[in-house]
Amino acid sequence: MAKTPCKGMAPRVRRTRQLLHQALGTLLETRAFETLSVQHITTAATLNRATFYDHYPDKFALLECMAASRFHDLLTARGVKFDGGCASALKAIVLGVCDYLAGLPALECARQRQLEPHLESAIIAVVRAMILQGLERHASNGAASPEMMATTVSWAIYGGAKEWVKTVDRPSSEEGADVVMTLITPILSLSRLTRRDTHHPVETT
Repeated sequence: MAKTPCKGMAPRVRRTRQLLHQALGTLLETRAFETLSVQHITTAATLNRATFYDHYPDKFALLECMAASRFHDLLTARGVKFDGGCASALKAIVLGVCDYLAGLPALECARQRQLEPHLESAIIAVVRAMILQGLERHASNGAASPEMMATTVSWAIYGGAKEWVKTVDRPSSEEGADVVMTLITPILSLSRLTRRDTHHPVETT
């Protein structure tokens, strides 16, 4: 499993970050992100501003870390792991992204548009790390590096899931994940092709 943002930290540091995450999450239930200040967040967390800046440079960094941690926790609770070759595990990641985005009413509210690029960055980073970790377990002379494959697939997963969320009368997350899988499977199949194969395709008659 990809490393969670708080893993390996000292207990005191982890606890402080959890307080900040909880405070921001609670505030977002009733207020637009753009109206929140660091002071609002620290007051809700019963911490001072100096402590906040010991951990994050601004509220945007806090938002990304909170989103990444919550998404990572969702995948961990489901026991999702990707070893580089299991289609069902990859679909579980896709389904996790679909379910996570579907549970974020902020994405459907115009006044919370400021959240979107930060949520996007956080979720894609977690998905990319998991996929890259899986791909690196298998030596490959594929058409693209593991890093490029992981980056491309993670963006495709997020993009597909985001479009599914915006669909009017959208189908179930299971069905949405199936559609995304049909799109990303051909991309991952490139890892089984050699670079030479991609430059010199087999001619057919």
